[in-house]
Amino acid sequence: MMFISPSTWGQDSIANNGMANITAGEYRPLYLSLDSPLVSVAPFKLDKQAVTNREYQNFVSQNTKWQRAISHSLFVEDAYLSHWEKGANQFRPNSADLEKPVIFVSWYAAQAYCQAQQKRLPTVAEWEYVAQASFTQKDGSQEKDYNQKVLDWYAKAAKHTLTEVGKDEPNYWGVHNMHGLIWEWTEDFNSDLISGESRDDSSVNKDLYCASGSAGAVNPSDYAAFMRYGFRSSLNAKFTLGSLGFRCAMDGDQ
Repeated sequence: MMFISPSTWGQDSIANNGMANITAGEYRPLYLSLDSPLVSVAPFKLDKQAVTNREYQNFVSQNTKWQRAISHSLFVEDAYLSHWEKGANQFRPNSADLEKPVIFVSWYAAQAYCQAQQKRLPTVAEWEYVAQASFTQKDGSQEKDYNQKVLDWYAKAAKHTLTEVGKDEPNYWGVHNMHGLIWEWTEDFNSDLISGESRDDSSVNKDLYCASGSAGAVNPSDYAAFMRYGFRSSLNAKFTLGSLGFRCAMDGDQ
C-alpha cells in the first residue's frame, strides 16, 4: 500500500514525539439529531500509533504493581495480559509481538500507562473527531464509500490476527490504525450517559457502563459508528479483552 507523504497530511498535523497535533474542530455524534449543537473539540495531541507490547512491557517493568502476577483484581480481570508468556521474573510478550498493539488491558491499566507518560486517554469526542478523518480530509464521512471502507476494515480485523502498528496508510492527521486493527479505550468511554465534556466533569463515575443511543441517530446507515458506540456500551473499566487496546493523548497547550 502506498503511504501518503507527511507533506500531504495538511498543515494542521505536526509530529511531536510520536504524537500528532490536532487542531480544534467540531463533530456531530451519532446519537444527536440534526438540529442538536455540534460537539466542540479543543486542540490536543494524539499518539500516532496504538501503544505496543514493547512499550507496555517497559511500563510494567518500571511500575511493578501493573505486572500480570501482581495486579489487583479490582482493576483488572483474570485475562489481563493473558497473551504474554511467563518468563523467569515476570510475564512478557512474545518477541514476534513486540510491535503489535498491547491488548488484554483494562481502562485502569491504560490510564495508568498514559499518566506515567504525562499523558491521558483521549476522550470519546477526541477519538471520534480524529477517526472521522479520511486519508485526505478532516471529515471523510461525506466521501463516497468511505463508511463502507471503515466497515471493510472492521471486517478484516475480525478475521485476521493482529499486525504491527503503523502498517496502514495514515489519515489526514498522520494518525495510524484508527480503524481495523483494535478497539481502543477512551477516557470517558461511559460519556453517552452524561452531558458535556466528561474530562471536565468531576462527577463522572468511571465504573459506569456507557449506553449508545440509536433512536433519532443523525445517520442510521453509519453502521461503523453504531458498532463503536455499541461496543463501548458493553464495557466496564476492569474489562480486559483480546480486541481492546489504547493510545494516549495530551492537551494541546502542553
